[in-house]
Amino acid sequence: MVARRLAEHGAIHVDADALAREVVEPGTPGLAAIAERFGPSVIASDGSLDRAALGGIIFTDSEARLALNAITHPAVWRRAKELFDEATEVDPDAVIVYDVPLLVEASGSRPITFDVIAVVTASVQTRMERLVELRGMNVAEAAGRLASQATDEERLAIADVVIDSNGTLDETLDQADSLWAKVTA
Repeated sequence: MVARRLAEHGAIHVDADALAREVVEPGTPGLAAIAERFGPSVIASDGSLDRAALGGIIFTDSEARLALNAITHPAVWRRAKELFDEATEVDPDAVIVYDVPLLVEASGSRPITFDVIAVVTASVQTRMERLVELRGMNVAEAAGRLASQATDEERLAIADVVIDSNGTLDETLDQADSLWAKVTA
């Protein structure tokens, strides 16, 4: 919601989750590498990635999750850089918002630099409730998903700006508006 708000203000929105889907579409090297590593059980009958089957593996096995990340994160980053380059060719002063929920996990030991890193945060309880209510996960699935992610301390350590999304939608959007004003000042 914060990235969408910034896009409403005029930012170019590059969505890492959308890119993560793109780089594993049927016929891509990413999907072939996943099939090779995890086997045919993660490929749906139509040839697409069976996300539920893969999720059942990677959210219970940290080594499998690392293997998946080693396949997908570099491909997502390459595609993101292509989109950044395209945007700045059109407008060298473009404000680009790279909406990447797993920045800490994706960057690993290689530094990725940005002008401003904004971390949108919420309490574990709020995140659990949102995963259950908005994404239809059961409590165990939601807990596994959160446990597989970087800690709050790791995410906050890279933040230049912290947006607290525990409050109302309007309060969160007000913080996004303030971020836009700061970035474009």
